[in-house]
Amino acid sequence: MTRRALILLEGHGSIGLQYVKAAQRLGLHPITLSADPTQYDYLAAEGIEAMQVDTDNLDALIHKCSRLRAIYGIAGITGFSGADESVYVTVGKLCRHFDLPGPNPESIERCCDKFTQRQLLAEAGVPMPAYRLAANATDVESSAAEIGLPVVLKPAVGSGSMGVRLCRNAHELAEHTTYLLGGQHIWQSSPKILVEEFAQGRFFGAHMMGNEVIGIDTADFDPPPSFVFRHLTCPAPLTEDEYERIVNVSLSCLPALGLGWGPMTVELRWTKRGPVVIEVNPRVPGGTSPRLVQAACGVDLITEHIKLVIGEEWDLRGTHSHIAAAQCLNADRDGILEWIDGDSRAAAVPGVAEVKLYIKPKTPIVRKGDHRDRIGHVIAASPSRAQTDAILQCAIDLIHWSITPFSPVGGQEQSVACHISAPTQAAPDER
Repeated sequence: MTRRALILLEGHGSIGLQYVKAAQRLGLHPITLSADPTQYDYLAAEGIEAMQVDTDNLDALIHKCSRLRAIYGIAGITGFSGADESVYVTVGKLCRHFDLPGPNPESIERCCDKFTQRQLLAEAGVPMPAYRLAANATDVESSAAEIGLPVVLKPAVGSGSMGVRLCRNAHELAEHTTYLLGGQHIWQSSPKILVEEFAQGRFFGAHMMGNEVIGIDTADFDPPPSFVFRHLTCPAPLTEDEYERIVNVSLSCLPALGLGWGPMTVELRWTKRGPVVIEVNPRVPGGTSPRLVQAACGVDLITEHIKLVIGEEWDLRGTHSHIAAAQCLNADRDGILEWIDGDSRAAAVPGVAEVKLYIKPKTPIVRKGDHRDRIGHVIAASPSRAQTDAILQCAIDLIHWSITPFSPVGGQEQSVACHISAPTQAAPDER
């Protein structure tokens, strides 16, 4: 009998292995197609079949998949956005070519351009922050003046909070504009900057499959001006009215953007106007969110996504109702990670759902002010919020690491040991 294969375009540092394992549990043979398979450590570590191919070249991918189809029964094709959002657009085009279930590539492409996304949401009357598009420093300055400081500057195309900064005054505005346009930021397309009103209020993420909201989490961040997640809780503490308003706003995004197939996350802020949409991401998010949602309600977003991809019936019914919380272990300085330990002891704490470290000792750390600053994370869950907070704090108290700052020329290095404290209640808004 021909083996059924799941084709994965590229990989993912935080959720790639989860997709591979979920595919195997479903009786599928995962095959990763990547421009550089060696960048994903889990492929070699788990003995996963991987092939090198230019994932920016649709014809090359069609040719490779056609050859694989002569060996395997291709059950489905999916992949990961990662730093390059266009990969998921290509996934949609491949699915269409091979007549397989998949996302609408035109809808995904519209979402990837945050300015286009904003325009479509605005036309549909979806509440959003004020925004402008800028192509140069003069445009940025005039747009910020029209909107009023503080503003958020972000690349119009990008993910993972890369290049996103809060600019609270003229100096920060000029400084980050220079960073984005001066050659330091790596652009996926022609440089276009989105200048947005700073929507002040609690942050929420509505995690969806199709037209159903599975879970809503809330998060706080490391200190500004960057937007680096620090602590997340699912489900978010909401009144019935607040929950309904977030759900309704999230669902209103779907027809506006031509979405409705597969996973997506709507990021919102609760402002004086109520919930406003920050952005819509038509994919399973990386980082802690899939495991956090699963720990809270029992729905495995990744497994259910794969079922949809291969045309099988999915099951979005929750199996339990817990309070889950995640603590991100973020580097607080640049340098060399000399050692990190305690993860095994933390994972053994009753109620801990997951402990994951992203980097190994002797790895250089240069903070970017985005998701790449994360060393790892811990997720805990229990029937009560207080109990979950206590479990999480107990676990992270067991994890320690030491970073040796980069020394100036002729200077001496000095190691600094670190550990993290989890908030016992929702931290004040910092985005």
